[in-house]
Amino acid sequence: MQAAWDGGVRYFDAAPWYGRGLSEHRVGDFLIDKPRDDFVLTTKVGRVFRRPADPAKVDMSKWLGGLRFDFDFDYTYDGVMRSYEQSLMRMGIDTVDALLIHDPDRFAHEPHWQSRMTDMSTSGIKALEELKRSGEIKAIGMGLNRVESLDDIPDMVDLDFLIVAMAYTLLDQTGLAALDRFAARGVSVVIATPFASGILVTGPGPEARYMYQPADAEIQEKTRRIKEICDDHAVPLPSAAMRFPLGHPAVVSVIYGSAHPDEMRSNLASGAKPVPPALWADLKSAGLLSKNVPAPD
Repeated sequence: MQAAWDGGVRYFDAAPWYGRGLSEHRVGDFLIDKPRDDFVLTTKVGRVFRRPADPAKVDMSKWLGGLRFDFDFDYTYDGVMRSYEQSLMRMGIDTVDALLIHDPDRFAHEPHWQSRMTDMSTSGIKALEELKRSGEIKAIGMGLNRVESLDDIPDMVDLDFLIVAMAYTLLDQTGLAALDRFAARGVSVVIATPFASGILVTGPGPEARYMYQPADAEIQEKTRRIKEICDDHAVPLPSAAMRFPLGHPAVVSVIYGSAHPDEMRSNLASGAKPVPPALWADLKSAGLLSKNVPAPD
């Protein structure tokens, strides 16, 4: 976070789910002594945390670290308000700029998806609208993980912005129609996975990862061809991956995945490198980008 701050980053996004509360502790610890008007802070609602009966038995196999708290999905009015208050206390900061409805994708909730979405669209949204009317938050958002989620879930409530993972990257633009629709409605989009979970930084190879899994042969080959064209233009693959989503009029920001200060500094340097328009034209000519995607300036 210090490397990000030193590099000029002023938008920070956390969530109760990240590290089961640890993310918010760390974000708050870093930002608590910064002038409040100097940064934008967002976090998420949808999970309410509680002490488990036996913390030692909480399954932490998904986490490298993290806090041993258990949780319940709760998209009701009371659940949103409790989640919001818990986040403020974990961070030690008394305001956030926006709250996002976290992970309403179908795959995360079956067989309870329909009832939870009913809670969100009839009850939970009232809490968010109340917080916005009162000035406690400035915007209402939603975080989604699957391209199919973009077709109907955002339409259930009135949103100001979305954080979108995996649906619009240099490797896959299947979310284009949804982004066009959001732009027409004035809904902003933050792209959370410009590196497609890794391969657009590392390039193809035995350790390359795509969609949080080892990259298959088809993705490896497509990445190789994209990298060849980037090399022809003397543009690093990560620079092209970071710049590409910003060409769409709905996209207002890109979240760089960084696990170390050196990675943050490298990402910031890559994002600042110029990308010539001819690179996008060559990718389209090679069939590696959809011809109707808007290219960055």
